[in-house]
Amino acid sequence: MNHPEMTPEEEHEFYSKPENQEPQGPARRRRQRMTDPVPVRFPPEMLERVKAAADADDRSVSSWIRRAVDRTLQAEAS
Repeated sequence: MNHPEMTPEEEHEFYSKPENQEPQGPARRRRQRMTDPVPVRFPPEMLERVKAAADADDRSVSSWIRRAVDRTLQAEAS
C-alpha cells in the first residue's frame, strides 16, 4: 500500500525492515474466484502506457487491465 506522505524510496526503506512486514487486520479475499490466465500481447509502446497507468493507480497491470475491460463492458451494456 502506498503512503502518500512517503516517497517510493522511503516506502521501500520502511518495508525492507522485517518488523514492518507483519500483516495488519483480517485477511482479505478476492470477491470472486479468477479463471485461468488469458495470454494477451500488446505492442511495446502500449504496454509501457498500460504499465505507467497501472503504476499511477497503484495497481498491478493485471488488475488495471481487468478494471479497464470491466468499465468498457459496462459502458457497452448501458
